[in-house]
Amino acid sequence: MNNLRLADTSLSDPFESVFRGFLAPIRFEKTGDDLDIRVDVVEKDDAFKVHADLPGVKKEDINVRIDGNRVHIDAEARREKDVKEKDGKVVRSERYYGTVSRVFTLSQEVDEAKAVAKYEDGVLTLDLPKKATTASKKLTIL
Repeated sequence: MNNLRLADTSLSDPFESVFRGFLAPIRFEKTGDDLDIRVDVVEKDDAFKVHADLPGVKKEDINVRIDGNRVHIDAEARREKDVKEKDGKVVRSERYYGTVSRVFTLSQEVDEAKAVAKYEDGVLTLDLPKKATTASKKLTIL
């Protein structure tokens, strides 16, 4: 008589355990070196205030476009990282060059003429005044 028992019941049926792996969720993790544009948007009565994190990007490499209620933020990103030993020999060199972008839609159109953009300490701040809406007019049916 065999007194050996399996603690994991999924191992008792090898056919079932193969398909269980296919149905498991796939998880992709980003490393801390990946560049994303993370955005906070605050809506006030008369404007939107946007904070976008763009660490390590130069001010002249950022482009902001406003098209009605859509905001486009593009940036040219350059990241370099060298890991050296004590004698100065490069052991690993990681470089990232490319563009990153973010597009989002606001609940109301923006007055492009009054919009202001500032960039300081890796944070892009946008002050986006809302475009004045015209009151709807009721037509008289003849």
